[in-house]
Amino acid sequence: MTAISIENLNVWFGPPGQQSYAVKDVSFDVKEGESFGLVGESGSGKSTILRAISGLVPTWSGQMTVAGEQLGKTRSRTFYRKVQMVFQDPYASLHPRQTVDRMLSEPMKLHGFSDVDQRIVRLLDSVGLGPGFRFRYPHQMSGGQRQRVAIARALAPEPSILLLDEPTSALDVSVQAEILNLLVDLRSEHHLTYLMVSHDLGVVGHLCERIAVMQEGRFVETLGVEQMRKLEAKADYTNHLLQSSINSVR
Repeated sequence: MTAISIENLNVWFGPPGQQSYAVKDVSFDVKEGESFGLVGESGSGKSTILRAISGLVPTWSGQMTVAGEQLGKTRSRTFYRKVQMVFQDPYASLHPRQTVDRMLSEPMKLHGFSDVDQRIVRLLDSVGLGPGFRFRYPHQMSGGQRQRVAIARALAPEPSILLLDEPTSALDVSVQAEILNLLVDLRSEHHLTYLMVSHDLGVVGHLCERIAVMQEGRFVETLGVEQMRKLEAKADYTNHLLQSSINSVR
């Protein structure tokens, strides 16, 4: 089964006649249970794809079918029950004046869950945070702990698809691996499908089976992660990214 189907997607900004295209004629499919990565340099359009899917960018054309729903210009409540997004900066994405309890309980109540207290306890446990975090505010937690809360909030409506926008890039290197391993475990435990954006090939190699390389809004090529590890890319631009990644860790 296909969880995400994108056909001939174009995304632009600006008024008619002055549009600047951030995504140009992009097509791809993500199977249920798969983790698919979008990689490329800053400004290549990868995060814009996630924002178009989630409804944060209304100026797009093409066809998008996600979690069995063909998308239009607005998103239904059912869509947000099935699809959730985890953002890059866990501090900016969490309300500074809300406790963890409120941040987790609100989406549950919005989607009609009744056993909220028990669900909050289970959610905190599933992301590696104990009950002592339930009534903390974002400023009382570290960056890694805040990102765990953001992931728990995304899981609160029990979605089948997570859109991951650079979920570890704002974290210390020592914490990045912990969050990546958590995402691996959660995907298996909750049977999730991931669409992940990153500029770090090591990150997508850890979490994804396939990756699409983007440059200036277009797909350069799509390859399996094993092909990436073996440096079997066909496009010069992909080879440039791979070589840059290797050099950065030497």
